[in-house]
Amino acid sequence: MPILRYDDRLTRNNTINPPAAEVVVVMVPFVAHGHLNLLVHLSRLISTYKIPVHFVTTTTHIRQVRSRFQDFSSHSAASNLIHFHEFRTPPFTSPQPNPSNRFPAHLQPAIDSSLHLRRPVTELIRSLSSTTKRVVVVHDSLMLYVVQNVKSIPNAVTYIFNPVSAFDTFWGAWERRSRPFPVDPGMLKRLPSSDGCFSPEFIDFVNLQIIAQDGSHVGELFDSSRVIEGEYLEYLEREEINGKKKFWAIGPLINHVDVDKSTFKVSNNRHKCLQWLDMQPPSSVVYVSFGTTTTFTDEQITELAIGLERSRQRFIWVARAADKGDVIGEEAKMVDLPEGFEERVEGRGLVVREWAPQMEILGHVATGGFMTHCGWNSCTESTSRGVPMATWPMHSDQPRNAFLITDVLRIGLVVNDWQHRDELVKSVVVKDVVRRLMDSKEGEEVRNRAVELADKVQRSVEESGESRKEIDPFISHITRHI
Repeated sequence: MPILRYDDRLTRNNTINPPAAEVVVVMVPFVAHGHLNLLVHLSRLISTYKIPVHFVTTTTHIRQVRSRFQDFSSHSAASNLIHFHEFRTPPFTSPQPNPSNRFPAHLQPAIDSSLHLRRPVTELIRSLSSTTKRVVVVHDSLMLYVVQNVKSIPNAVTYIFNPVSAFDTFWGAWERRSRPFPVDPGMLKRLPSSDGCFSPEFIDFVNLQIIAQDGSHVGELFDSSRVIEGEYLEYLEREEINGKKKFWAIGPLINHVDVDKSTFKVSNNRHKCLQWLDMQPPSSVVYVSFGTTTTFTDEQITELAIGLERSRQRFIWVARAADKGDVIGEEAKMVDLPEGFEERVEGRGLVVREWAPQMEILGHVATGGFMTHCGWNSCTESTSRGVPMATWPMHSDQPRNAFLITDVLRIGLVVNDWQHRDELVKSVVVKDVVRRLMDSKEGEEVRNRAVELADKVQRSVEESGESRKEIDPFISHITRHI
């Protein structure tokens, strides 16, 4: 992949420069929804410490952030301290999602476009450094290429943000045989392989980040908690996989975000999903969603629909099309459901074809299960809300996340394991797993473990909790000696 040289102008949503501060934070997210999502949450968390945050990405993805995070309104406290900066990038092709590819290769042109951020991001940080004592750059682990020039700015420091589980990092290091891991040999035999997790083009992109890695970052952050992954986080620290860098497990970030708790109150102003859930019994609904990048074949959609219908369980199914690379352009093709399906399940099932408020759905008292692709965002959101999962991984880190959920934490049941990823999941399998999760002794045991873990996670963000013991020292570290 060639070094890119694209001279572009910076455009800003904020026309008035924010007041000078002794320390400012610059967020540089990777251009995919799950990654943007996490650094939006981290931006909001850091802003609660009265630290200005500058969130930078492409024009296309600023639009995505603004459309999906409605709470950043002009009158909110967060908007006064979080400044969005958008950078134009050259036009790129934006093909339709292809159901024959498990990995969302149709997003690769948009991913490659992020490489053009290197020069304008550096210029922004250099500009901020002239009026600020310290510029703290928190960047996604997939944006090393973009921030590689920051080390030349004397009062700017970089921190890597890891948007994946500690278990995935642990597993990846073992697979590379970088050092022996003292874990159960039986577990190592059951771990899913990395075959098929990524496309060759994305691997090239990752290798470009590896080449740009020079060890100049001060520390690393994980969107995880020691109450969830303590063993793996401690091992990463103890074995100095990150060298002698600082290390903070500040998540799950979703747990620091206030979610509307008024799930019992019927209101016409709330999303139709929540209004529908208001009418359902407690823990009776399985939420079905496969994230923003999954595309099923028509045959698989039919099998999933039939399985949900025949399970006789209540469900919400987010059946929107996968994101395209250019979220500003033409909408992706709508998902085609079997003829008459929605009419037959009316009253028991709800199909949603647009963006759905996942955090609120998972936090609703009526939601009792989650069929998921096991993206790390979805895993932490479900774990934080005490909702057991039915795991169906698609690509990237998802197979390891699914293993963590089902085999390590034991708060989920398997729909389809990675070994059989290319096989059609029949309706009878969907029906069986949904019934087991929602209406069986096995499902009840899984749910009880999920609720118990969620209680620990919730307590971790309270004063003196495990998560507070991580985020507070991080803030102290970036503001030290100012």
